Amino acid sequence: MGEEVLIIGAGIAGLSAALALNGPGRHVTVLDRDAPPPETSADEAFEKWERKGVGHLRHSHAFLARLYKLIRDNYPDLLQDLLDAGCVAIPFSNMVPLKLLPDYTPIDEDADLTILTSRRTTLELVMRRYVARQPGVRFVNETRVRGLLAERNGDALTVKGVIAEDDATGRREIRADIIVDGSGKNSLMVDWFKEHGLAIEETVAPAGIVYFTRHYRLREGVAEPERTEFPGAADMRYIKYGLFPADNRCFSITLAVPETEMELRRAIVRPEIFDHICAQIPGIARWTSAETSEARSRVFGMGELQSRWRLMVKDGKPLALNFFPLGDGVIRTNPLYGRGCSFAAVQAHLLRDVLKEIADPAERAVAFHARVEENLRPYYDTMVQQDTAAIRAARNALNPDYRPSLKARLLASFMEDGVMTAVRSDVTLMRAFMRGFHMIEHPSLWLKDMRNMAKVLRVWFRGRKRNAAFYPPTLGPGRRAMLTSLGLSPTVDFERLKADT
Repeated sequence: MGEEVLIIGAGIAGLSAALALNGPGRHVTVLDRDAPPPETSADEAFEKWERKGVGHLRHSHAFLARLYKLIRDNYPDLLQDLLDAGCVAIPFSNMVPLKLLPDYTPIDEDADLTILTSRRTTLELVMRRYVARQPGVRFVNETRVRGLLAERNGDALTVKGVIAEDDATGRREIRADIIVDGSGKNSLMVDWFKEHGLAIEETVAPAGIVYFTRHYRLREGVAEPERTEFPGAADMRYIKYGLFPADNRCFSITLAVPETEMELRRAIVRPEIFDHICAQIPGIARWTSAETSEARSRVFGMGELQSRWRLMVKDGKPLALNFFPLGDGVIRTNPLYGRGCSFAAVQAHLLRDVLKEIADPAERAVAFHARVEENLRPYYDTMVQQDTAAIRAARNALNPDYRPSLKARLLASFMEDGVMTAVRSDVTLMRAFMRGFHMIEHPSLWLKDMRNMAKVLRVWFRGRKRNAAFYPPTLGPGRRAMLTSLGLSPTVDFERLKADT
């Protein structure tokens, strides 16, 4: 008969699970609440594919180096499909500052630091078509999961399947040996467990930002603007911006605004305001100019962003047997770091290994969640710490009475004048830093290397004047100038802001 695997959700998490778990002796069924994608082009998928279960479908997306490497090493045909569809592979050399390029010599491991960017609809469309071609995998569309088929055994559920519903057949039971929940941030897992009298504990931290994305396409006959000293992604304190090349001459711009910037948040969703901001930021202005490109979408907003880690093991014992949540349903992250897709894919392949190595359901559950903790928790914790610091900085920037302490000034100087300036001035440090950011290595491993720390300290002690060549140029207008140019008031009632937030 073989082992039956049932996957809830056909987004990146569900597709990653289908890729990882499909194989000899298994039958994989993927339940998708939405209709299947269009059968034609990537453009039609972007324009018409409705994915109610994926609220961030039309925001900027990138596959970090960890995920690119995973696909390259395990599914070379899929990687080729993605490239053939127009997805953009960005090599490490494109991340090396222009000042360092003349002396840059590639090494073998630089190939592991490649990023893949595209419209999310194209990434998902190509992955889905690839998965659908695999023997042993089938998709069941427009089907919702209403609950779990499970038995309560003490403080754990033994899950045997799901209660599904569709318009054609109504409710029915679908049984399986392994159930994977890849239904994303809207997962009903917590409610399903409550129905059986079990609570899932979680830790939650605010992201502190609101996202806004708009898509563009290069005009016919116009090439991508060449790189300049102005970065395509940076933090201007009151706005973070990012340029994301995509498939088929498309690209997107994402502007992330602190939650405390109330007036800017309300205005930026208007296309003319969004484009006016882009026109004043040299790193992206050439891309969004009318001579270079034309807008292909409205401005998409995304708020109420949180980081969340749900705990599926309590006191060393699993909450569920045969049931494995992946992706945003169990670990939700601030999209600023681009780690959601990578987290989901890593979890899927950790599950593959556990199921292969261990037969006992309880041991499988404990081992899986322990490996997820080991592999992903360092990146999650670092992200939450950085978000906490960014939220504090955004609030302090609007407080007219704020005066940073000596400790705060020293820490800020060490990070900007030491760490980040050293990274911009040394390819070896840039490479080590990127390996941590892209989840190839532990995020803080590179700074624990005393040779790297010595370089950072040397740069810091040299001072800003002697390091002037390695600071980025002015990224754009300051907050007051930008808001004034938009017809917005730069003045904030800080006391009211504290009360509102």
